[in-house]
Amino acid sequence: MKVILLQDVKKVGRKGEVVEVSDGYASNFLFPRKLAVKKTDKSTEILEQQKEDARLLLEKQKEEALKIKEQLANIVVEFTLKSNNGKVFGSVSFKQVEEELKAKHNIVIDKRKITTKGPVDQLGYTKLNIELFKGVIGIITVHVKEEK
Repeated sequence: MKVILLQDVKKVGRKGEVVEVSDGYASNFLFPRKLAVKKTDKSTEILEQQKEDARLLLEKQKEEALKIKEQLANIVVEFTLKSNNGKVFGSVSFKQVEEELKAKHNIVIDKRKITTKGPVDQLGYTKLNIELFKGVIGIITVHVKEEK
């Protein structure tokens, strides 16, 4: 019997695939657990529509990420830290950068998406890479000034 999988099933296939399984396995395991539906013209049409919707959603998310990338290129986030002879006491965490972007520029990013290693712990300008979407990397400039 041909079925369309609604979820990933070990040793059978992945979500959205059309696979051939035995009648008993389908009616006794897959259908009661809502892991699959029987392949018909209507179910195939619904599957194709879902794939198209998912593709459009990904396209929209990528466009939004590209817009945010352009905005981030023009932004400099400023912080002040205590220092003595060029040695900084403390650092600027990614959480602080995330909060500053949200508060002053109304841009929401996830601090876990910042791919640069370690917090900003030196005076001057530092560039941070942010993975906004798969393959879309935004760069933000963080300026750390000496507190007087």
